[in-house]
Amino acid sequence: VQLQASGGGLVRPGGSLRLSCAASGNIFSISVMAWYRQAPGKQRELVAAITGGGSTNYAASVKGRFTISRDNAKNTVYLQMNSLKPEDTAVYYCNVDIAFTEGGNDYRYWGQGTQVTVSS
Repeated sequence: VQLQASGGGLVRPGGSLRLSCAASGNIFSISVMAWYRQAPGKQRELVAAITGGGSTNYAASVKGRFTISRDNAKNTVYLQMNSLKPEDTAVYYCNVDIAFTEGGNDYRYWGQGTQVTVSS
């Protein structure tokens, strides 16, 4: 299984970015897809998550500014980030729970991380 994340970069405060993370391999299904972030000197934290049924969960600090979505046909999760603030600066990691057979266990995989820097 490979997770390919993209979309990070440098943006000014108030700007927007869209992150993508595509999973590839012999995948039967993906349940939860999520984005985490880790700022320098801080612990990794959950930013947003989405279930297979489309239920979402957001960290309080990003609620109303970030939107998580998924395309099940493409095994891809997105994170639309609007009204970005300097405190959103971090490495963003995608995280997915994958089943390889019907009724099989889920296995958790991490993407390689993509840097988001919000600075004027």
